[in-house]
Amino acid sequence: MTQFILSGIFVYPVKSLAGISANSWPVTEKGFQYDRKWMIIDINRQFLSQRKLPKMALIKTALTDKNLVLSAQGMDDLPLPLEPADGQTINSTIWHDQCDARSVSPEADQWLSDFLKLDCRLVYQPNEVIRPVDPHYANPADKVAFSDGFPFLIISENSLAALNHEMQLNLPMARFRPNLVISGCPAYEEDSWREIRIDGIDFRLPKPCSRCSVPTIDPETAQTGKEPLITLNRTRKWQNKVYFGQNALHNQCGQLTIGDSVQVTLAGAKQPPI
Repeated sequence: MTQFILSGIFVYPVKSLAGISANSWPVTEKGFQYDRKWMIIDINRQFLSQRKLPKMALIKTALTDKNLVLSAQGMDDLPLPLEPADGQTINSTIWHDQCDARSVSPEADQWLSDFLKLDCRLVYQPNEVIRPVDPHYANPADKVAFSDGFPFLIISENSLAALNHEMQLNLPMARFRPNLVISGCPAYEEDSWREIRIDGIDFRLPKPCSRCSVPTIDPETAQTGKEPLITLNRTRKWQNKVYFGQNALHNQCGQLTIGDSVQVTLAGAKQPPI
């Protein structure tokens, strides 16, 4: 019997900036520790993403014992404390959610505004702030930081291989911004998973991930192309959206490590059903 393995762990400290690949990472109540704990907002307190500003892909993130570090070409590295001093409370908007956040520092705001050529601010979500997950797909206790909607996104290696084969391209997994990458399973096998277990942590997979324009952005250059949306429209379209990967919620906290075994504990009809 083929064994399914956790082969990739990715954390995105600042929403829509470059992520971090890790060998092992803690899972907290809101998902991976520090995942989307920070977010950039505009003057209207609306979140900013690569959908509007592809250049955000060029800002790298790193985590040290004490700091979040932002870096970008032509800019001095900007270290920021992992536990910021209490800033101004700002009611910010993420899609249809209103969520309290706090400002980080005038220096961070200026650094980002200078690089992005747009007046913006960096905010973070204090640990005590509760942002619930959509109750149509979640339990009342489920919570999330500044992700679009769910704490985790799961994609299998062979799903990307199949998509690349359809496109005759070799797009990297980074285009699709997963948290968990699984190896050893057939392409799009994750479409039928409803519950899985990885090293004692149980995950629920309530809905597939509908894709926007972000995967068309080259994370190394911020240049925008047409793929993979053209091919996804042809092969993965359902109810006027295209899907790639599965959103997930977790039942326990713990630690995940590359090489952990992945067990499918409940399967069902494919979602999307194509």
